[in-house]
Amino acid sequence: MSDYQEQLTNNYQEAEESKKMRMMERIEPVEEHKEIELVLDEPEKTTRIGSRLSARMETLAIEFLRKNMDVFAWNPSDFKGINLEIIVHRLNVDPQAKLVKQKKRSFGIEHTRIIEEEVEKLLKVGYVVQVQYTKWLSNVVVVPKVAGKWRMCMDFTDMKKACPKDPYPLPWIDFLIDSTAGCSLFSMMDAYQGYHQIFMAEEDRDKTSFITENGIYCYNVMSFGIKNAGATYQKFVNKIFKDLVGKTMEVYVDDMLMKSKEEEEEH
Repeated sequence: MSDYQEQLTNNYQEAEESKKMRMMERIEPVEEHKEIELVLDEPEKTTRIGSRLSARMETLAIEFLRKNMDVFAWNPSDFKGINLEIIVHRLNVDPQAKLVKQKKRSFGIEHTRIIEEEVEKLLKVGYVVQVQYTKWLSNVVVVPKVAGKWRMCMDFTDMKKACPKDPYPLPWIDFLIDSTAGCSLFSMMDAYQGYHQIFMAEEDRDKTSFITENGIYCYNVMSFGIKNAGATYQKFVNKIFKDLVGKTMEVYVDDMLMKSKEEEEEH
């Protein structure tokens, strides 16, 4: 691994560690979970509820979840993406910025296989498309995950330098924690591939172009690691949940918490 790739890996790991620390500061379950099947005889379609709920509350919770099966996503084909009239992600590249085409990096056999498999998945669901004659070009980077697994990421270093920071504020963790005082029941939700549900502005898609052994591709949707993605997602959730945030709901980017003062109070 080159020094540059090592630095990117370190940056990614630091970001992941920072995210873990933020999660630890949030409300954590104080009891064990139990897994329930939302669709009988389809064991892959499950969710978890608290193991200490009363029998009545457990029955109500399961009935409620099964009644609202349409809000669950099990794979990318289960959602169509956010309406473009609601939000899109824009890069707002400085017109004076120098266009950068990174030279293609070489990878070993194992990492090349990982990249090919991941790109094929992205192509299949329409998250990326193959392109030509792009003005910007980034490389992919393969970084380690837990349990010896690997993740394909984009090296958008040069693109990030050309984009101004979006000053849209993210919530204060301490405030979110304080806002749960007096509540006894919590429902935690995580958006399935949340960033990928938001489309890139059409005029900015080619700026996300990246190169692999098999060709050049660009993102149709907002990619993890692209500049200001967190701010865009926070704008989105604040907009669609504006009547709930700060009352019965708190949101930090793609992590959502519903809260109730009474067990049988509807979210």
